[in-house]
Amino acid sequence: MTESHASSTSAEPGEPGTASGLSVLDHPGFPGPAAGPAEEQADPAGAGDGRPAAAGEPAGADGRSTPTAGLQDRLAGRLSDFTSLHEHTERLARARGLDATVDALLASGTALLGASRALLVTAAPGGGPGRPTGHGLDRASLGSLETVPADQSPVARLLRERDRPDQLECRDLAHDPAIGARLRELAASLGLGGCYGLPLATEEDGPLAAALWFYDEPAAPTERQRELAHRYCEVAAPLLAKQLDAEKVRRTTEALRRGLLPDRLPQPAGLRLAARLVAAGLDHSAGSDWYDAIPLPDGTVGLTVGSVSGDGPGAGPGSAPGAAAAMGRVRAALRAYAVLEGEDPVSVLGDLELLLKTTEPTRSATAVYAWVEPEDRRVTLAGAGHCPPVLVTRHGAEFVETSLSAPLGMLSCWEAPGVEFTAERGDTLVLYTEGLARRCGPTLHAGQANLRRAAADAPRDVRIDPDRLCAHLLAVCPDPAAGAATDDLMLLAARFE
Repeated sequence: MTESHASSTSAEPGEPGTASGLSVLDHPGFPGPAAGPAEEQADPAGAGDGRPAAAGEPAGADGRSTPTAGLQDRLAGRLSDFTSLHEHTERLARARGLDATVDALLASGTALLGASRALLVTAAPGGGPGRPTGHGLDRASLGSLETVPADQSPVARLLRERDRPDQLECRDLAHDPAIGARLRELAASLGLGGCYGLPLATEEDGPLAAALWFYDEPAAPTERQRELAHRYCEVAAPLLAKQLDAEKVRRTTEALRRGLLPDRLPQPAGLRLAARLVAAGLDHSAGSDWYDAIPLPDGTVGLTVGSVSGDGPGAGPGSAPGAAAAMGRVRAALRAYAVLEGEDPVSVLGDLELLLKTTEPTRSATAVYAWVEPEDRRVTLAGAGHCPPVLVTRHGAEFVETSLSAPLGMLSCWEAPGVEFTAERGDTLVLYTEGLARRCGPTLHAGQANLRRAAADAPRDVRIDPDRLCAHLLAVCPDPAAGAATDDLMLLAARFE
């Protein structure tokens, strides 16, 4: 595989332009590289040079070539290149999120180079290859390509901090003696012919990713294709840098957010617990949900789910980070109240109401808290503006109707009666937040009904496993459009053994 550290954007033979290849983007109205006027001054009629018309070149009445017509053809080709490049960069600029940006980058590069498959590997935080993404390559092929040793890997060469090549090219990966044995072997087994690679880097960030495009047969891109690919990657690199930064912030934020929730659930005798959380991005979310299972000193368990809204009713996504921090404080306070008076859910939520109004006056919260005696399967619970839990039994599923009440922090004083019942062995109590219900139907009421029906219709082997039941209930809800989720999805299931 050959590598180049010099610009590969030279003009094609016989075309106007310089070795830098900047004429690719020259508009036909720009006089810079167009040699037509000089040619016309020297031979305005297209005659007198004694040169016959070249094959495919328009000729004048006397059979001699017409340079102006040839120039127009070349300029038309340049305009076509410019239009194609513009369309691909516009498509890239419209991409939302890192995955969409990488997909657009690989697909456009494949089209510009006339290739068939592609691979992009982002740089790992400590340097070297990181996350691979393929275009036309399945998961098994990506895994195989990751086994290429670093000293043979074109990806590693394109990600070097120093002496990074401007391009890599190999016309026949399977038979080039300069290619390492492992890469030649994979090229033969995967049907990879020629390969062309470019680094994606910026002056501020250094190497961001390495992109490789593959041909099915031994082949190499033309000079014009190379030039277009280089120009495209120059535009793509800063856009990719922004998406990588945004993804890093998102992952860090989500890690901190999840750190406010239990890292594991207790498994007390007689009770099996499972939970699921699908967090909405903080740039879209209007609140933050919690779940918790609290082992109490007397051997009982407190179960709770809830949601904290932003800076008061009607708060929008801009208040979501503050709501996430408030959620952590509210959950910590609820744990303390549960230890102090866990067997009385009304008192627990009443204390939480007082704390919220005193320390978080611009926020509100919905919550349900259940005190559970695993040995006797006795449950006492209360809710504050929250969706009713679902009790899944051998006969189906039914709501545990809590008294209708306002969310915490909405009224001058919150109070609602608790509900007490005894579960059967094998029953599963499911607590969930409003975001899941709203995802499951056009209205909150319809979503709750659909969720209950999905629990009732679940196969028996799913109903008896709280972890699988949580996964099943999430699966019945349609996925939102990319980046459109505005509510967390939260489930906490407790099965009585």
